[in-house]
Amino acid sequence: MNTITIWHNPKCSKSREAMSILEQNDCEIEVIKYLETSPTKDEITTALTMLGMNPKELMRTKEDLYKELHLKEEYDYDILVDAMVANPKLIERPVIFKGDRAIIGRPTDSIMKFIKE
Repeated sequence: MNTITIWHNPKCSKSREAMSILEQNDCEIEVIKYLETSPTKDEITTALTMLGMNPKELMRTKEDLYKELHLKEEYDYDILVDAMVANPKLIERPVIFKGDRAIIGRPTDSIMKFIKE
């Protein structure tokens, strides 16, 4: 089985649930606590490509910070990615990577299918 990488926030219940699923299925896991070590612009861009998403789809749009930074009206790719680099709290969680694919582990039911593929 390939190593599974997870952008993990231990304070998030969905992220902890994702970790539990990965551990219960004996996955080899690389944990990146993305709030402590923010992903680089290249890493976020790569994640977006793997997810098949635009930056807003990877953002936590209900965060107060999203509103404070006036990102609702922003559509420039680089500005949105730079906002996530500077403020990793804006990144939806958990993001799970396997090989050349990635998913956001919500709902957590999707994780089992993803790790078995």
